[in-house]
Parts: sequence; C-alpha cells; structure tokens
Amino acid sequence: MPAMNFKTVFRAPQVQGVLAVILSTYLDFALKTTRWTFENRAPADLAVAGPKGIIGCFWHGRIPLGPACRAVLAHKPRKVIISMSPDGEFIARAMARLSFDSIRGSSSRKDDSANAKGGAGAMMESVRFLRSGGVVAITPDGPRGPAEQMAAGAVALAKVSGAPVFLFGLHARPGFRLNSWDRTLFPLPFGRGAVVFDGPLYVPRDADDAAMEATRLDWQTRLTAANARAEAVLG
Repeated sequence: MPAMNFKTVFRAPQVQGVLAVILSTYLDFALKTTRWTFENRAPADLAVAGPKGIIGCFWHGRIPLGPACRAVLAHKPRKVIISMSPDGEFIARAMARLSFDSIRGSSSRKDDSANAKGGAGAMMESVRFLRSGGVVAITPDGPRGPAEQMAAGAVALAKVSGAPVFLFGLHARPGFRLNSWDRTLFPLPFGRGAVVFDGPLYVPRDADDAAMEATRLDWQTRLTAANARAEAVLG
C-alpha cells in the first residue's frame, strides 16, 4: 500500500474545512481571553471612523494575531489578501470564520508573473474595496518570504488607491511558534497581547520608482520596529 502523502491529505477540501473550524475556534478563544494593550491607537480610530478605505500591514508570522485588530476596526468592512495556493485556501477559510473575508491573489514572488498568481486581479479588487471604504489587510512578506522583508505590493496599492497605510506591530505572551519559514506565532489563552500602530502613511500618486523603493525600505524598517515595540510593551 503506498504511503499516504501528508500534503495531499491536508489539502483535501473536507480536511481543510474541519481544520479551519478547529483553528478558528481556538484562535477566537485565545484572542478573546488575551488582555490587549493598544499603543498609538488614536490615529487608527480616527481613520476607522471616517468613510475612506484603509490599508493595514502586518508580518506573515503574525497572522494568528491579526484578528485582534477587530476591536479597533469595529464594524468597518475588512478583507485580507491571501495567496491562491492550496495552503492559502486553508488560511482563507479560517480567517473567514474570524470575520475577515479574503481577496485571493499574490504578486510578491518575483519568480512568478503577477497575472499567474492572481496579482493583477487582487490589485483591482483591493482598489475597488478601498474606494468603497473597506480595510484591506496585507502580509507584505507573504506568502513565502523572506520573512520580514517587505515586497512592493503594499506600496503599489497605496499609490494606486491613495489610501492611508497603518503598520501593525503584533505580539502575544505566552505563545508558541511553528517551525516554519516565518516562525508563525500563536497566542496561548489568558495571556497578554500588544498591538502597536504606526500611521497613517501615504504614497504620493506621482512617486517614481526610486521613491517607491525608498518607501518600501522605510516601511519595512518601521514595521519591524513596531513589532519590536509590541514585544517590549509586554516586557
């Protein structure tokens, strides 16, 4: 009898559906029992109260902590950009149960064309959603890294849409990490968590390639600093 392929089993729709329920139920419980501290929140609250769309960025390894921002986003419509890969399908199912619908697509891998990975379609859908007043969440080092190195997609979306960008530094303690490329951090229940905001940040419509690259590097540094600050808040 041939050996069972784990990836094949994991990517079966029925298995992903069950695992998405388990993961989302655990995360919802862990996040709701965590005592959260929000730093530099006032500008984010002001943006959420307004009619315009918002772009939110956090590192891929903090995806399990991202739904903690529901407390800030309140009833503002939100979607998260998730890759079209089979693994992305699992994440999309779990996030949907945590009140984050998905925009499927990714243009962060330089060895694939944006069209092949759904990047062009994701960009257009994101711009439309932002112009309708929604929040688009992006993990700018996803879906495959390198970890905490920002791809150009978030900067390009900010330029095209004109939407303000907020960087979310996220941390929780106690927690556990996966042995994955992004060292994904999962919170344990009844712990402490911190969200550190940096923004609003903008990209001028006339920004050239050099300005876009400078912005990308600046936001990468700032997002890493926000994460470090979130860790420091928890001691």
